Amino acid sequence: MELRSRKKPEWLKIRMASGASFAATRQLLNRHSLNTVCRSALCPNLQECWSRGTATFLLLGNACTRSCVFCAVGKTPEPPAPDSDEPENIALAVRSMKLKHAVLTSVTRDDLEDGGSAHWVKTIQAIRASTPRVTIECLIPDFRHNTTALDLVMNEAPDVLNHNIETVPSLYARVRPQANYSNSLKILERAKKVHGLSTKSGLMLGMGETAAEVETVIGDLFRHGCDMITIGQYLQPSPAHLPVERYVTPDEFEHFRKVAENEGFIYVQSGPFVRSSYHAEAFEAKQNFLP
Repeated sequence: MELRSRKKPEWLKIRMASGASFAATRQLLNRHSLNTVCRSALCPNLQECWSRGTATFLLLGNACTRSCVFCAVGKTPEPPAPDSDEPENIALAVRSMKLKHAVLTSVTRDDLEDGGSAHWVKTIQAIRASTPRVTIECLIPDFRHNTTALDLVMNEAPDVLNHNIETVPSLYARVRPQANYSNSLKILERAKKVHGLSTKSGLMLGMGETAAEVETVIGDLFRHGCDMITIGQYLQPSPAHLPVERYVTPDEFEHFRKVAENEGFIYVQSGPFVRSSYHAEAFEAKQNFLP
């Protein structure tokens, strides 16, 4: 499309930020050889978040076994074995950063029998043993829809269970061919109905979806027990990745925010730079209102 050859619009210019908190966060993560989705996924909010002393920890290495065409995280069918020291190192980082809300995510590890769920549990338990009052948000993969693996993590009762829907059903075959829209909805439904967890999901716009499709996804998420939603602009990480079909305007993001709020979502973030864990610490202000 014509927009692909144009410069990014004014609203997509990033304001760079740095300072003592940014440097301290970078040094801490490097010292403990920790991966973050901020860095591995080339998040546009890295400067802002690290300057606030926040980061989203990436478990199970920085290479994924899936081939989603939108994601900047490295891909390989045979990633290295999980680092057994990672749970304790993340717990130490959470305590050192004096976090009130810790966000965990991971690459998808289809090479592991349990999808890495036991490693997730060790990390959650290590954080709680080190910093009992911290709230924990888990942005989980689908674990190949293995209910045993899903329940293993959900039984730890994270304060927020996040699983991203990512895009509309018509784009799944192209955008995330190894995932399933219906099964992802069932993961959120299981977290809510079986485990009683506060739930969250997110999707990216600008990959070829229509406004009607986005509104349908918002409704589907709410009907499957999703409490919170993030909606952001897809940005092409490299020429090898899926091209941006168009840049969604701030007015359109505002429209989708209103659609989600009218649907009944308790917490909505909708804007060009919004990502799954963007301002996730704002959960603290909402937790008393969640079921």
